[in-house]
Amino acid sequence: MSTVAFYTVGCKVNFYDTEAIWQVFKEAGYEQVDFESSSADVYLINTCTVTNTGDKKSRQIIRRAIRRNPDAIIAVTGCYAQTSPAEIIAIEGVDLVIGTQDRDKIMTYVKQIQDERQPVNAVRNIMKTRTFEELNVPSFTERTRAFLKIQEGCNNFCTFCIIPWSRGLSRSRDPLTVVEQAKQLVASGYKEIVLTGIHTGGYGDDMEDYNLTRLLWDLDKVEGLERIRISSIEASQIDDEMIDVLNKSSKMCRHLHIPLQAGENSVLKRMRRKYTTEQYAEKIRRIKEAMPGVAITTDVIVGFPGETDEMFEEGYRFMKEIGFAEMHVFPYSRRTGTPAARMTDQVDEEVKHERVHKLIELSESMQLDYAQRYVGEVLDVIPEREQKGNEGKGLIMGYSDNYISIVFEGSEELIGQICRVKITEAGVNECRGQLVRVLDSQSPALNKVQIPRIAAQA
Repeated sequence: MSTVAFYTVGCKVNFYDTEAIWQVFKEAGYEQVDFESSSADVYLINTCTVTNTGDKKSRQIIRRAIRRNPDAIIAVTGCYAQTSPAEIIAIEGVDLVIGTQDRDKIMTYVKQIQDERQPVNAVRNIMKTRTFEELNVPSFTERTRAFLKIQEGCNNFCTFCIIPWSRGLSRSRDPLTVVEQAKQLVASGYKEIVLTGIHTGGYGDDMEDYNLTRLLWDLDKVEGLERIRISSIEASQIDDEMIDVLNKSSKMCRHLHIPLQAGENSVLKRMRRKYTTEQYAEKIRRIKEAMPGVAITTDVIVGFPGETDEMFEEGYRFMKEIGFAEMHVFPYSRRTGTPAARMTDQVDEEVKHERVHKLIELSESMQLDYAQRYVGEVLDVIPEREQKGNEGKGLIMGYSDNYISIVFEGSEELIGQICRVKITEAGVNECRGQLVRVLDSQSPALNKVQIPRIAAQA
């Protein structure tokens, strides 16, 4: 039997795409082997180009695969492959470069290379692509939350970002296919689905009379589906209709990841973001009103060109005022080919480092504050795995619907089930809990009180 090994660099969408490509190989009779410990017939590296560092890491992994088995077919896909195919095909030992489209044709190229042993550059202009690439993922390797990709590409063209050039313009997956795959995932035993994409909130921008809110209502009707989580959504895309679904659907998780990127208006303008801090704050206020107890997490870029100490401090105060449940903090990284990389007032690396450290401390403080509100509360948790470093001690971890990581005593059999867990101790990255009971796996909605969230207590 032929073997294939995968290595994924980058974001959750890349991990989804790798799972989808694995399905193509699986259907062709391949067996998946470990990238590091086995010699494979085909190595597929799914690359990232969001920063120059992503490019560098991708090249290192490609060379590592070539060293592992010089006779293997080395295939490279993903964002770096899309933007710099010539650079990759020039690496001696690379056989196939395929970018971020046409992955469904990968077996045809592999067979062609096996017959002719000539390198193939299969990358086309992504900006001309207007349809969503259908790649189905019926199940996930070692995951209890199912990711469901509903959208590809981005129309925003933020000044720091290369992604529209590597993923193309926004295009949405057919809603009937999305709902069908959701049903398939529920039938495979998944109780939570995470909707993902490059610009997930842009779902429906290329459709008539259909949008993300309508999709959420259609998914709300899927029997057996307990939780719907949105991987990320822009504040500007949360309208009155979306707030209504957050309030009324019992399946929507009390967690939204809403990128802020900067907490000061002149920085946001230079980033070409589509909101002001005032608009962002108002949107968060309305979401918290509609969905009491909601966890709002965010992304922040520190040290964007032109960010002064005063601008940073203003942003710091704004973030503290919002009260995020967690912040993902990144120092600004110059990405060749973007307008921000050409800006003259670049911030000193040491200054960036100090600011990052300060915001991480703020994030940890807010994370603890948020978790402490739930000490003594009973939350529904879906355990994902045995707790690292505690094998044999009967500890498992999982997430509540409002994205609190909880560790509690329980057996491996509980992984993937809905457990009622009382939080006994708050922590920054994880909380401790005590198992109260397991909901009936045949009828997980049992004992679940269905009330509009606007009437609930925070």
